[in-house]
Amino acid sequence: MITRPFILIVLFAVSLCPSVGSAQEFQPLFDGHSLSGFHQLNGNADYAAVDGAIVGTTVHGQPNSFLCTDRHYGDFILEYEFKIDHQLNSGVQIRSNSYPNYHNGRVHGYQVEIDPDVERGRLWTAGIYDEARRGWLAPLDKNDAARKAFKPEVWNHIRVEAIGDSIKTWLNGVPAADLVDSMTLTGFIGLQVHGIGNRDDGPFHVAWRNLRIQNLGRHVWKPIFDGFTLHGWTPNEAGHWQVKDGVLIGTKEASEARHGILLSNNTYDDFTVRIVYKAVKGNSGLYFRAEKVSDPVAVNGFQAEIDPEKDAGGLYETGGRGWVVQPDPELVKKAFKPGEWNRMTVSAHGRRIVVHVNGIKTAELLNDPGRTSGHLGLQLHGGLDMHVEFKSIDLLVKDERQE
Repeated sequence: MITRPFILIVLFAVSLCPSVGSAQEFQPLFDGHSLSGFHQLNGNADYAAVDGAIVGTTVHGQPNSFLCTDRHYGDFILEYEFKIDHQLNSGVQIRSNSYPNYHNGRVHGYQVEIDPDVERGRLWTAGIYDEARRGWLAPLDKNDAARKAFKPEVWNHIRVEAIGDSIKTWLNGVPAADLVDSMTLTGFIGLQVHGIGNRDDGPFHVAWRNLRIQNLGRHVWKPIFDGFTLHGWTPNEAGHWQVKDGVLIGTKEASEARHGILLSNNTYDDFTVRIVYKAVKGNSGLYFRAEKVSDPVAVNGFQAEIDPEKDAGGLYETGGRGWVVQPDPELVKKAFKPGEWNRMTVSAHGRRIVVHVNGIKTAELLNDPGRTSGHLGLQLHGGLDMHVEFKSIDLLVKDERQE
């Protein structure tokens, strides 16, 4: 008989061994003497390898320029140092891509900002900007320590951790941005030289050195609605659910006072879910961290609001607090497309919950005291004529395939 202490020792030893397919060690992005492994997009600023650093120099009349890695990355830890003239703006693109037939490959995507303009209160360096798409996603206006961490005219250090829909940055060891966003999961890394138009001064310079990356694989979207059946989901007796031409359709008449619910067979604690939906008639919602109850509402739990007219992407708690975050109507007008297909994501990790509608954040909870696990569900509100459609339901999961 194998004794229990021996089993515990073996298990402990195994836990210390690196797993098959474990993350790579840090690798240099820059060889120190050439621009091998990079290509240039968007503008024609000058880039050169000088004394172990990549130096970018402005060129009059040129738009934003980017020196981009040939390789794309998904999940990673990136570290680098930079030094910049105080008259110039710059940044490092991550998970970025380009429009090949527009402005010499117009670069778009997440940018870890570099802005040495101390007159602006150092609000920007290590914040996250969405280049050529949505603008500022994670400024540092509420992070005094990070704003004060930037050091003018010397080398500064930045660390970036991008894992799933979480992107975090540190500036000189100080926590800076903490973004939850899943719009883009893979892309290149790019070094920006911001355009200066036809200003009389310049040229200006920005330099990067000690660029290194730890490749952690990637996350992908995995369907939990197969497009053909209700496999993995269970409806209650109220309402009607059917799959037609790959679309999940929920309908119900106003004469039915009970809520119609399609509930996932599985339960989830931490997750990111994405749905593509069309709200045709009546009030609906995406339930999460929900549990069955024996009353007309059928489940208690969080609900990310689905409505054909208002409140899209708000957070409501059935059987609890009611409205937890009711979104600003002007924000809903900006994010939601009435009568069209809309994309909503809900990220629930620990006590933080973030909701996006069509890439615009509509609700966020930090350190929320509420529920931490339960089912996913789709709602047909009781007492209303209902028609809601779902084109896809996906979970964000670690891609287990090896590169």
